[in-house]
Amino acid sequence: MSEEITAIIVDDEESARNVLSKLLMQFFPHISIVGNCSNVEAAVELIKKNQPKVVFLDIEMPNYTGYEIVKFFDEINFEIIFVTAYNKYAIKAFEVSALDYLLKPIDIERLKEAVKKLEDKIDLSIQKTKYRLLTEALKTKSVQQIYISEAGSNVIIDINDIIAIEAEGAYSNIYCKNENRFFVSKNLRHYEKILDENSSFFRTHKSWLVNLNYLKNYSKSKLEISLEWGVSARLSKYKKRDFEAALRT
Repeated sequence: MSEEITAIIVDDEESARNVLSKLLMQFFPHISIVGNCSNVEAAVELIKKNQPKVVFLDIEMPNYTGYEIVKFFDEINFEIIFVTAYNKYAIKAFEVSALDYLLKPIDIERLKEAVKKLEDKIDLSIQKTKYRLLTEALKTKSVQQIYISEAGSNVIIDINDIIAIEAEGAYSNIYCKNENRFFVSKNLRHYEKILDENSSFFRTHKSWLVNLNYLKNYSKSKLEISLEWGVSARLSKYKKRDFEAALRT
Protein backbone atom coordinates (compact mmCIF):
# COMPACT_ATOMS: atom_id res chain seq x y z
CA MET A 1 0.00 0.00 0.00
CA SER A 2 1.46 3.38 -1.02
CA GLU A 3 -1.20 5.64 0.49
CA GLU A 4 -0.45 7.28 3.80
CA ILE A 5 -2.01 5.74 6.91
CA THR A 6 -2.49 8.21 9.75
CA ALA A 7 -1.99 6.89 13.27
CA ILE A 8 -2.19 7.90 16.93
CA ILE A 9 -0.28 6.20 19.75
CA VAL A 10 -1.84 6.09 23.22
CA ASP A 11 0.21 4.79 26.16
CA ASP A 12 0.82 6.13 29.66
CA GLU A 13 4.51 5.19 29.37
CA GLU A 14 6.50 7.68 27.32
CA SER A 15 9.22 5.10 26.63
CA ALA A 16 6.63 2.72 25.16
CA ARG A 17 5.28 5.46 22.90
CA ASN A 18 8.78 6.27 21.73
CA VAL A 19 9.66 2.63 20.97
CA LEU A 20 6.52 2.05 18.90
CA SER A 21 6.97 5.37 17.13
CA LYS A 22 10.53 4.47 16.11
CA LEU A 23 9.48 1.02 14.88
CA LEU A 24 6.71 2.48 12.75
CA MET A 25 8.98 5.14 11.26
CA GLN A 26 11.73 2.62 10.54
CA PHE A 27 9.69 -0.20 9.03
CA PHE A 28 6.50 1.51 7.83
CA PRO A 29 7.31 4.96 6.40
CA HIS A 30 3.80 5.21 4.93
CA ILE A 31 2.35 5.29 8.45
CA SER A 32 2.24 8.90 9.61
CA ILE A 33 1.99 9.46 13.37
CA VAL A 34 -0.27 12.48 13.76
CA GLY A 35 -0.34 12.45 17.55
CA ASN A 36 0.48 10.62 20.76
CA CYS A 37 -0.76 10.92 24.32
CA SER A 38 -0.81 9.19 27.69
CA ASN A 39 -4.50 8.69 28.52
CA VAL A 40 -7.91 7.97 27.03
CA GLU A 41 -9.34 11.48 27.57
CA ALA A 42 -6.53 13.07 25.58
CA ALA A 43 -6.82 10.33 22.97
CA VAL A 44 -10.48 11.13 22.39
CA GLU A 45 -9.61 14.77 21.65
CA LEU A 46 -6.76 13.78 19.32
CA ILE A 47 -8.95 11.31 17.44
CA LYS A 48 -11.74 13.84 16.94
CA LYS A 49 -9.25 16.44 15.74
CA ASN A 50 -7.07 14.29 13.46
CA GLN A 51 -9.44 11.45 12.45
CA PRO A 52 -6.69 8.81 12.19
CA LYS A 53 -7.12 5.54 10.37
CA VAL A 54 -5.62 3.55 13.25
CA VAL A 55 -5.05 3.98 16.98
CA PHE A 56 -2.34 1.97 18.73
CA LEU A 57 -3.83 1.75 22.20
CA ASP A 58 -2.46 0.63 25.56
CA ILE A 59 -4.97 -1.01 27.91
CA GLU A 60 -3.96 -0.25 31.51
CA MET A 61 -3.94 3.53 31.91
CA PRO A 62 -5.11 6.04 34.56
CA ASN A 63 -8.84 6.88 34.84
CA TYR A 64 -9.97 4.76 31.88
CA THR A 65 -8.75 1.52 30.35
CA GLY A 66 -8.07 1.38 26.63
CA TYR A 67 -11.26 -0.65 26.14
CA GLU A 68 -13.38 2.22 27.38
CA ILE A 69 -12.43 4.50 24.50
CA VAL A 70 -15.38 3.10 22.53
CA LYS A 71 -17.76 4.70 25.05
CA PHE A 72 -16.75 8.16 23.84
CA PHE A 73 -17.84 7.65 20.23
CA ASP A 74 -21.23 7.03 18.65
CA GLU A 75 -19.43 5.37 15.75
CA ILE A 76 -15.92 3.93 15.63
CA ASN A 77 -14.54 4.96 12.22
CA PHE A 78 -10.92 4.08 12.99
CA GLU A 79 -9.13 0.79 13.57
CA ILE A 80 -7.81 -0.18 17.00
CA ILE A 81 -4.65 -2.18 17.62
CA PHE A 82 -4.12 -2.84 21.31
CA VAL A 83 -0.56 -2.83 22.61
CA THR A 84 -0.12 -4.17 26.15
CA ALA A 85 2.20 -6.11 28.41
CA TYR A 86 -0.59 -8.39 29.59
CA ASN A 87 -1.73 -11.42 27.61
CA LYS A 88 -4.84 -11.83 29.78
CA TYR A 89 -6.58 -9.00 27.90
CA ALA A 90 -6.51 -10.63 24.46
CA ILE A 91 -10.07 -11.99 24.43
CA LYS A 92 -11.50 -8.73 25.78
CA ALA A 93 -9.65 -6.80 23.05
CA PHE A 94 -11.47 -8.61 20.28
CA GLU A 95 -14.80 -8.20 22.08
CA VAL A 96 -14.51 -4.46 21.37
CA SER A 97 -13.73 -5.19 17.71
CA ALA A 98 -10.02 -4.50 17.85
CA LEU A 99 -8.19 -5.21 14.60
CA ASP A 100 -5.27 -6.86 16.41
CA TYR A 101 -3.50 -7.25 19.72
CA LEU A 102 0.25 -6.86 20.31
CA LEU A 103 2.24 -7.85 23.36
CA LYS A 104 5.09 -5.80 24.81
CA PRO A 105 7.95 -5.91 24.13
CA ILE A 106 6.76 -5.61 20.55
CA ASP A 107 7.94 -8.32 18.18
CA ILE A 108 8.61 -6.76 14.78
CA GLU A 109 7.18 -9.75 12.90
CA ARG A 110 3.92 -9.50 14.85
CA LEU A 111 3.85 -5.77 14.18
CA LYS A 112 4.27 -6.47 10.46
CA GLU A 113 1.34 -8.91 10.62
CA ALA A 114 -0.83 -6.31 12.33
CA VAL A 115 0.06 -3.62 9.80
CA LYS A 116 -0.62 -6.00 6.91
CA LYS A 117 -4.03 -6.75 8.42
CA LEU A 118 -4.64 -3.01 8.69
CA GLU A 119 -3.63 -2.38 5.07
CA ASP A 120 -5.87 -5.18 3.82
CA LYS A 121 -8.86 -3.80 5.70
CA ILE A 122 -8.27 -0.26 4.43
CA ASP A 123 -7.92 -1.55 0.85
CA LEU A 124 -11.18 -3.48 1.19
CA SER A 125 -12.95 -0.42 2.56
CA ILE A 126 -11.71 1.70 -0.36
CA GLN A 127 -12.89 -0.86 -2.89
CA LYS A 128 -16.31 -1.09 -1.22
CA THR A 129 -16.66 2.69 -1.34
CA LYS A 130 -15.73 2.85 -5.02
CA TYR A 131 -18.17 0.03 -5.80
CA ARG A 132 -20.96 1.79 -3.90
CA LEU A 133 -20.38 5.02 -5.81
CA LEU A 134 -20.38 3.13 -9.10
CA THR A 135 -23.64 1.28 -8.38
CA GLU A 136 -25.32 4.49 -7.24
CA ALA A 137 -24.21 6.25 -10.43
CA LEU A 138 -25.59 3.40 -12.54
CA LYS A 139 -28.93 3.52 -10.73
CA THR A 140 -29.36 7.28 -11.07
CA LYS A 141 -27.68 7.48 -14.50
CA SER A 142 -25.67 10.43 -13.23
CA VAL A 143 -22.72 10.78 -10.89
CA GLN A 144 -23.70 12.07 -7.44
CA GLN A 145 -20.33 11.80 -5.70
CA ILE A 146 -16.69 11.39 -6.64
CA TYR A 147 -13.93 9.63 -4.74
CA ILE A 148 -10.51 11.31 -4.55
CA SER A 149 -7.17 10.72 -2.87
CA GLU A 150 -5.21 13.72 -1.64
CA ALA A 151 -1.99 13.62 0.38
CA GLY A 152 -2.70 10.07 1.48
CA SER A 153 -6.26 10.75 2.56
CA ASN A 154 -9.39 9.43 0.86
CA VAL A 155 -12.28 11.84 0.44
CA ILE A 156 -15.80 11.56 -0.99
CA ILE A 157 -17.09 14.79 -2.53
CA ASP A 158 -20.71 15.53 -3.40
CA ILE A 159 -20.92 16.73 -7.00
CA ASN A 160 -23.25 19.55 -5.97
CA ASP A 161 -20.57 20.89 -3.61
CA ILE A 162 -18.04 21.40 -6.42
CA ILE A 163 -17.74 25.04 -7.51
CA ALA A 164 -15.10 24.59 -10.19
CA ILE A 165 -12.18 22.42 -11.26
CA GLU A 166 -8.95 24.00 -12.47
CA ALA A 167 -6.27 22.25 -14.50
CA GLU A 168 -2.71 22.40 -13.21
CA GLY A 169 -0.65 20.42 -15.69
CA ALA A 170 -1.50 16.74 -15.30
CA TYR A 171 -3.17 17.54 -11.96
CA SER A 172 -6.32 19.38 -10.91
CA ASN A 173 -7.52 21.73 -8.20
CA ILE A 174 -11.07 20.99 -7.08
CA TYR A 175 -12.74 24.02 -5.46
CA CYS A 176 -15.67 23.24 -3.18
CA LYS A 177 -18.07 25.01 -0.85
CA ASN A 178 -16.76 26.46 2.41
CA GLU A 179 -13.44 27.33 0.73
CA ASN A 180 -12.35 23.70 0.60
CA ARG A 181 -9.77 22.94 -2.08
CA PHE A 182 -8.33 19.57 -3.09
CA PHE A 183 -5.21 19.04 -5.21
CA VAL A 184 -5.55 15.70 -7.01
CA SER A 185 -3.49 13.62 -9.43
CA LYS A 186 -6.15 13.46 -12.18
CA ASN A 187 -6.28 15.83 -15.13
CA LEU A 188 -9.20 18.08 -16.01
CA ARG A 189 -10.27 15.88 -18.92
CA HIS A 190 -10.82 13.02 -16.46
CA TYR A 191 -13.39 15.05 -14.51
CA GLU A 192 -14.96 16.50 -17.65
CA LYS A 193 -15.77 12.94 -18.76
CA ILE A 194 -17.22 12.06 -15.35
CA LEU A 195 -19.43 15.17 -15.32
CA ASP A 196 -20.36 15.05 -18.99
CA GLU A 197 -24.02 14.23 -18.25
CA ASN A 198 -24.36 16.98 -15.65
CA SER A 199 -25.69 20.11 -17.34
CA SER A 200 -24.59 22.30 -14.43
CA PHE A 201 -20.94 21.96 -15.43
CA PHE A 202 -19.47 23.88 -18.35
CA ARG A 203 -15.94 23.81 -19.78
CA THR A 204 -15.24 27.54 -19.99
CA HIS A 205 -11.56 27.32 -20.81
CA LYS A 206 -8.86 24.74 -21.44
CA SER A 207 -8.00 25.13 -17.76
CA TRP A 208 -11.45 25.47 -16.22
CA LEU A 209 -14.62 23.47 -15.65
CA VAL A 210 -17.21 25.45 -13.69
CA ASN A 211 -20.50 24.73 -11.94
CA LEU A 212 -22.97 27.29 -13.29
CA ASN A 213 -25.06 27.02 -10.13
CA TYR A 214 -22.35 28.98 -8.30
CA LEU A 215 -22.05 31.80 -10.84
CA LYS A 216 -22.04 35.30 -9.30
CA ASN A 217 -20.76 37.63 -12.01
CA TYR A 218 -19.53 37.43 -15.58
CA SER A 219 -17.41 40.13 -17.25
CA LYS A 220 -17.98 40.03 -21.01
CA SER A 221 -15.13 42.43 -21.71
CA LYS A 222 -12.53 40.76 -19.49
CA LEU A 223 -13.81 37.22 -20.05
CA GLU A 224 -13.70 36.61 -16.30
CA ILE A 225 -16.14 34.51 -14.31
CA SER A 226 -16.75 35.15 -10.60
CA LEU A 227 -18.08 32.23 -8.60
CA GLU A 228 -19.18 31.87 -5.00
CA TRP A 229 -16.68 31.34 -2.18
CA GLY A 230 -14.18 33.65 -3.88
CA VAL A 231 -13.38 31.43 -6.87
CA SER A 232 -12.50 33.18 -10.15
CA ALA A 233 -12.34 31.32 -13.47
CA ARG A 234 -11.39 32.21 -17.03
CA LEU A 235 -13.52 32.13 -20.17
CA SER A 236 -12.04 31.43 -23.58
CA LYS A 237 -13.21 33.74 -26.37
CA TYR A 238 -13.95 30.59 -28.35
CA LYS A 239 -16.31 29.41 -25.61
CA LYS A 240 -18.07 32.75 -25.08
CA ARG A 241 -21.07 32.16 -27.36
CA ASP A 242 -21.78 28.66 -26.00
CA PHE A 243 -21.29 29.87 -22.44
CA GLU A 244 -23.79 32.69 -22.83
CA ALA A 245 -26.24 30.26 -24.45
CA ALA A 246 -25.85 27.92 -21.47
CA LEU A 247 -26.69 30.79 -19.12
CA ARG A 248 -29.95 31.42 -20.96
CA THR A 249 -31.15 27.80 -20.68
